[in-house]
Formats: sequence, structure tokens, C-alpha cells
Amino acid sequence: MAGLDALVADIEARAEAAAGARIVVGIAGAPGSGKSTAAAAVIDRLGTEAALVPMDGFHLADEQLQALGRRDRKGAPDTFDAAGYVALLARCRAAGRDVVYAPRFVREIEESYAQAIAVPPSARVVLTEGNYLLLDVEPWNELDRVTDVRYHLDVDEDVRLERLIARHVAFGKSPEEARAWSLGPDEANARLIAASAHRADALLRL
Repeated sequence: MAGLDALVADIEARAEAAAGARIVVGIAGAPGSGKSTAAAAVIDRLGTEAALVPMDGFHLADEQLQALGRRDRKGAPDTFDAAGYVALLARCRAAGRDVVYAPRFVREIEESYAQAIAVPPSARVVLTEGNYLLLDVEPWNELDRVTDVRYHLDVDEDVRLERLIARHVAFGKSPEEARAWSLGPDEANARLIAASAHRADALLRL
């Protein structure tokens, strides 16, 4: 699948086929692939009929990562509250009468704010984006049952790396630190994500 128009049309068709039931849509991809940008563009197109719940809100706090000895590889699968993420998306998908609140990750401080995102009952599409939506290990693979469709965002590797380094620099790393992190922990995660891309319902190029 190529282009934002095709993606939005596919999501709208799936929402229409759901006949009033809420659907949960996932966009997966490696760090720097453009997931957040794509998700924001979809939300802009769908307006109030959609709500965005990013996976990044479920980062474990640095305090917990330090205690677990995982702070130096923040962003790896075991540095997230994956079970909490699955449970919250299950609540979203149930589409009851209550507002569902989700956490938001703030890059400027590298921490999450609890209950910062409101998913109103009126949202017929809940969009989520993140690295590990297609990972086939517990508890990540429980996302299979709480999402209706998942896309894997495919992008040229040189472009992805350039974006990723620029993002790290923008949020405070030196160019040397940004490149080292991008080619170290981020690259290890990117390989893991690429290995699970075949589990997507569709490949997406924007």
C-alpha cells in the first residue's frame, strides 16, 4: 500500500464495515520510520472520529529502568509495560460509554504523563503506533486479539537513520551520541522489528 490517501481510505472502509463497532488500528515500524508523523496525518484526516494512543506512553519510568538495570537500552521490548498497553487497548476496543484515559510520552523529559490522553466514546477508530505491535512474543503477541488491522511502515534505511539521528540531536544528544545510540540500541531494536514485519496485514510506504 502506498500513500496517505490509500491508508486513510482503507481505515475508513474497515470502520464502515464494522457497522458502528469501534476498531483499533496499529501502525508499526522501526525507530525513525515515521510512525508518529503518519499517525498524526491520519488523525488530522479523520478528525474527531479517531483518537491516538501511542505505544510510547507505556515506557517504564527511568526510576524503574535503573532498578532493573535496563536504562542503557531504553526502548527495547522489555523496557515497556507491554501488558498494560494490551489491557488499555482492550478497554479502548470495548467502546463503552466511559472515556478511556491513556499515558503520553514526553520526549523532552523522557518520561510519561499518566492519563494525559482521553479516548472519548464517540471515537469510532482508535489509532496506535509503535515499534513492537507485530512482535510474536508474550505479552506483545496479545495485541493480535485487541487490534483489527496493523500496518508495517516501510522506509529506506538511509532515510530512516538520517531522521533518527536528527531526532536524537533535537532532543539533546550530541551528534556523536545520537549516531552511537542510533547504530547501537536503536539498530538492535530495528532488526527485531524487521523480523516481525511479515505479521502485518499490509506493508505501507508513505
